[in-house]
Parts: sequence; structure tokens; C-alpha cells
Amino acid sequence: MADFGGDLDLEEFRGEAKTWLEANFPASLKGKGFLAATEVTTTNAELKAWRKAIGLKGWATPTWPAEYGGGGLSPQHARVLAQEMAKIGAFNPLMFGMGVTMIGPTIMDYGTNEQKQQHIPPIVRGDVQWCVGYSEPGAGSDLASLQMKCEDAGDHYVINGQKTWTSGAQYSDWCGALVRTDFSAKKHEGISFMLIDMHQKAIDPRPIALIAGASPFCETFFTEARAEKNGLLGPLNGGWTVGKRLLQHERASQTGTSGGGRTVPLNEIAKRYVEVDADGRIADLDLRTRLTKHLMDARIHGLTLARVVAESKEASGATNGASVLKNSATVVSQGRAELTLEIMGHQGLGWQGAEFNQEEIETVRGWLSGKAMSIYGGSVEIQNNIISKRILNLPDNTQST
Repeated sequence: MADFGGDLDLEEFRGEAKTWLEANFPASLKGKGFLAATEVTTTNAELKAWRKAIGLKGWATPTWPAEYGGGGLSPQHARVLAQEMAKIGAFNPLMFGMGVTMIGPTIMDYGTNEQKQQHIPPIVRGDVQWCVGYSEPGAGSDLASLQMKCEDAGDHYVINGQKTWTSGAQYSDWCGALVRTDFSAKKHEGISFMLIDMHQKAIDPRPIALIAGASPFCETFFTEARAEKNGLLGPLNGGWTVGKRLLQHERASQTGTSGGGRTVPLNEIAKRYVEVDADGRIADLDLRTRLTKHLMDARIHGLTLARVVAESKEASGATNGASVLKNSATVVSQGRAELTLEIMGHQGLGWQGAEFNQEEIETVRGWLSGKAMSIYGGSVEIQNNIISKRILNLPDNTQST
């Protein structure tokens, strides 16, 4: 394969991407990006094959360094790849994986060469699953109050405590966790970031049932759990900075950067369910107007995303703009879910049964689970505080005149 990390012809790369996708993306998965959310538990043979193919190619992480198995593409070539994927209804089957969206980028920011060589290639290939251990029963929005204890035991660390809302902990091979390594320091200064092997009896993840039917979140108990000395990511007692960086990557990942044809255009879905006029337009003028507004919002979000990505590249990392995008992505995603249910009518009420197809059932469940988007990764209110203080430079308190 040619090296497309530089300024080589985009159309040459477009041709290669198109050829490879046609040969490797199963046509039966077209437009079924929702299946990416079931990557861990899937029994779909074609989805498994697609995950393996794109992982080995490195195109699930197109801009990650080729030396670690990534695609080694420039942002421009990665954009072309996303365009070609969208044309055939392809999607990135690793788009929701925490290894790809959060842990991997953070290891590349702060990891030693040994840590990068150990952890990045398996993430790129989709061979391992990661979870993130942040929130605790007494440390949610005030995360720096966390109490999970990590003690130096000579040749390893011993960890005791509890995490909650650890997404996918029951399926994970590794956990990136914030732990307290110094109880005498100020709360932000006694925290470290630890990479923990989940395959040990000392760790007990217990799924929390949710309204959408699935249990992606867990409460996770650590009782004399072990972390190796090379599991410390970043400096000892310097984990708060590492942890904040991971949150920036998380918020960026929730803004649409993982695209790649993950959803069928809403106007196409509408034409399957509602009446159209002689010109093929949606007959309901009010619905057509609201669909148009949603598409405009989505387009504005996409343009803002491109600007923030460019700014973060110049700043050599994620910026506070991720907070703006997190909120706008929430509005666009939840708005799409509401409109889709309305468009589907009574078919948008399906929970199970032969009278509903898989897309309809997933739409209902996705609508329910999507309500949490206003909370996870930093609530809307937290993002508004960041935007007001760090972007708009507004004072902490204002008085009305």
C-alpha cells in the first residue's frame, strides 16, 4: 500500500479506499451502524469479519501512527475514507470502543514507549476491550473527591475501593482508572492514573439494569486488586491532569468524529414511513420544515467540528471547544432520535416482536438510552460552566442590574 500520510493525491487514495471497502465491507451491514454498539456481545459473523478486516488495515483508527498498527493517514485522507464509507453505508465497528475513543489517545499522550507498544496495537485491531474507572458512589460531578485507594506494595500496587457507571466493565480486558495514591495531599494532587488488568478475581463488575433493556453500566468492586508498576500512566500523583485529558478525548469522541456512515440520512428514513407528494417530497410541510432545521443543525455541528479539529491540531491536542461540541452533539443526536420515532409512527413503539424489524427496535432502545447523553462524559450543565469560564471568560457570579 502506498504511504498516504503525506500530501499525495487524494483521488488516488479515494480509488484505493473505494476498492478496499467494496472488497471487505459486507453489503448486508449497509446502513446498520447501530450494530457497532453491540461489538462486544455480537454473534454476527459478518460484523466480526468486518471488525477484523478494518482493524488489521488500521482504518478503524485512520490517523493513528502506522508504527502501532494505525492507518497513518493525514486528516485529509481520513476524511476521504469517511466519505467513501458513507457512500456505501459502511461504518466503523470500533467507533464506540473506549480503547479507541479514550484510553488509546491518552496512552499516546502520556504513555512510555513500552506502554504504547503493549497497549496500542491490540486496541487498533479491536482485540481488547477497555473500560474507564472514574465515578464513585461519593464522587460523581466532584470527581476529585474519589477515594479508591492504591497502595505501593513493592513490586506492584494494591487497589481497594468501588467505581460506578463503569461502562462495559463486565466485558472488559483492561480498565483505565483514577485512584488515590496520596491521602495527605490536596484532593486534586493525590490522584494517579492506573492501567489495570480486569482478568482477576479481586475485581467484581456488577451490571446496572437500565430502562433501555441493556446493562452497559456497572458498579465495580476492587478488593486487593493488583496493578503492575508499569500500569502507572503519567506521573505518580499527577493523574488529575491525565484524567482531564482523557475526558477531553471522550467529549471529542461524542461529537461525531467517529462518523463513517453510521446512520441512514433521516430524510431517507422519512420517505419509507410517511406520505410523499408527486415530486417525491415529504407531504407534511411541518415535518419537512422540522427535518430541514434538524439537517441544518447537524450541518452546523459538522462545520464547527471541523473548525475545532483544526484548532486542536494547531494547539497539539484537544481544546475546550470539545465542551461546545459535546452539547451540540447532544442536541443533534437527541433531536434525531425524537424525529425518527415520530416518523416511524406506531412502528416507532416497538420493543420486541415479529411486527417490528431490528432497526425499529434499536431505534426505540436507542432513543431511551440516548437520554443519558445529557449526563455522561460531563453533564450539559458542567459543559456550560466550562464554556462560560474558559471560552467566554465570564465571571463565576453575575449580578442582575
